[in-house]
Amino acid sequence: MSLTDTGLDTRAAELLRVLKSRRWLCATAESCTGGLVAGAITAIAGSSDGFDRGFITYTNAAKVELLGVPVTTLDMHGAVSEATARAMAEGALARSAAHVAVAVTGIAGPSGGTPEKPVGTVWFAWAVRDGRVVAESRALPGDRAAVRLASVAIALDGLIAVVESTH
Repeated sequence: MSLTDTGLDTRAAELLRVLKSRRWLCATAESCTGGLVAGAITAIAGSSDGFDRGFITYTNAAKVELLGVPVTTLDMHGAVSEATARAMAEGALARSAAHVAVAVTGIAGPSGGTPEKPVGTVWFAWAVRDGRVVAESRALPGDRAAVRLASVAIALDGLIAVVESTH
């Protein structure tokens, strides 16, 4: 499936348009999406005008080493949690030149789910240099590919919304 088939290319182009209008850069911190958010953004020609860098932090160790997520956060809340998503987004901002960052951490499946956090549970966080952090959880249906693609769409839509709402 191509980005065009999913509408992700349209979302990524819109994100780059709003970033460029503010002369902003974005960064990504991704776990379950494995770089798909960054890939969707950088698939658009001219993306260097709005994209700084992406962090793929699939393991807890990577989240700690690359993004500075506190070990205590992971121990207390787990990798798939609001606290971890927020720490990932804040870490991406702290370790980049970006003005806004998105973090995605979840359980894409087909295994790994629990009764408390079933397959399809994904946490998102969007952080802005002004200190604002917005986080939300989604319960996404479908197989691994569907959960991952839906997560990319949500991440991009959230970035657009956060950038547009910042004055």
